[in-house]
Amino acid sequence: MDISSTGIVDKLPDWFITTFAKATHLDISNNKISGSLPRNMEFMSLSEFYISSNKLTGEIPNLPRDITVLDMSENSLSGNLPSNIGTPNLISLVLLSNQITGHIPQSLCKAEGLYALDLNNNLFEGQLPHCLGVKNIISFLMLSNNRFSGNFPSFLKNCRQLTSLDLSHNSFSGRLPLWIRDLVELRFLRLSQNMFFGEITATISNLSRLHHLNLAGNGLSGAIPWHLSNVTAMTRKYVKDYKVDSNYGDYSTVIRTYNFSSVVIKGHQLDYGIGIWDLVSIDLSFNQLTGRIPEEIAALDGLINLNLSWNQLSGKIPNKLGALHALESLDLSRNMLSGGIPPSLSDLNYLSYMDLSDNNLTGRITSGRQLDTLYTEEPSMYSGNSGLCGPPL
Repeated sequence: MDISSTGIVDKLPDWFITTFAKATHLDISNNKISGSLPRNMEFMSLSEFYISSNKLTGEIPNLPRDITVLDMSENSLSGNLPSNIGTPNLISLVLLSNQITGHIPQSLCKAEGLYALDLNNNLFEGQLPHCLGVKNIISFLMLSNNRFSGNFPSFLKNCRQLTSLDLSHNSFSGRLPLWIRDLVELRFLRLSQNMFFGEITATISNLSRLHHLNLAGNGLSGAIPWHLSNVTAMTRKYVKDYKVDSNYGDYSTVIRTYNFSSVVIKGHQLDYGIGIWDLVSIDLSFNQLTGRIPEEIAALDGLINLNLSWNQLSGKIPNKLGALHALESLDLSRNMLSGGIPPSLSDLNYLSYMDLSDNNLTGRITSGRQLDTLYTEEPSMYSGNSGLCGPPL
């Protein structure tokens, strides 16, 4: 039964359990339902239950024993997860944007078919239970904006079906493991705003299906690996011929509410929903990366966003960057780049944002209709380069 977006207000009535006791599919999302969930929900026959985007408060009660898909995202639920959270048939648990606290209970591992887990934007803490990787089925693991800690979760080594991993905005630390190369199904990898350190492992180039890489805001050092040019999912041919696959067959309803928010592009923090699948992006900003920008990165001509700002990169801007014909946003600001601005950048017809400020660039500024328009809209894009001259300065 689907009664979503029907303007339902107030609390769930006392007759809710008895009326829907035999229902297997119930969608009451996107209403204005307030109050707490019924305590005796576990006796319902629900298999799929969607109650996202309401005004629910209080703790999550024990779940129906046959539940397979549960979406309680975007409420104000609090407290710890219930003891029976790992029901045997559970394949998708979406609780993003609540105020749930505590650790992820070991009991969640009883959900041996768990395919998607989205706990983004909560108050979870501690380390992740190792048993989550025992059955190796999980494909979507979204844990951003919590208080998780510890090293890069070692149990993920076994999760060869993982397509989307978001550990951003937590307190994870340590080095990125070499075995990350074995997660060959990964398409979306966001580890930003943690405390990872060390070099970016060159083995990450083995992730040929990866189209979204965000390692911003860590303590990563060393050079940008030129091997990134081997990530074929970031090439125009791949994007055109294959198209980033957002169709997951029987699991298409599982990911329908996913919100991959807070992507920094074009100098702003933007929110993306399912359209994130079409955003081919590399963000390595706010680290301690050194050395040159590898010219081989120009092979990734499907890139829409390239952000290498706030590092310690030196040398010249590669002229080959002009081959990134799909590029809409280029941010190389606040590095130690020298030399001139490559004339090839004027060939980037889709470019709508560029920031080269606060480097050591010299010579005349490259002109062109696209670049002149960008300067009109963002006159600070060349600032902090005392050696630059000519129009439009």
